[in-house]
Amino acid sequence: MPKEDLIEMQGVVDEVLPDTRYRVTLQNGHTVTAYSGGKMRKHSIRILAGDKVTLEMSPYDLTKGR
Repeated sequence: MPKEDLIEMQGVVDEVLPDTRYRVTLQNGHTVTAYSGGKMRKHSIRILAGDKVTLEMSPYDLTKGR
């Protein structure tokens, strides 16, 4: 999928899940499951509950993000 098709949204991490996944509440109130991107994993950047994040979401599945 081309990068132009992705939707970017802001959110806050509510819960850290296993396998570097996170439960994130978006600014519009929806809750999604997200995972950290490749470069964040490569450089061991930690994401904790309460952190503000920017998510990339596919227009085809709005329940998952990166």
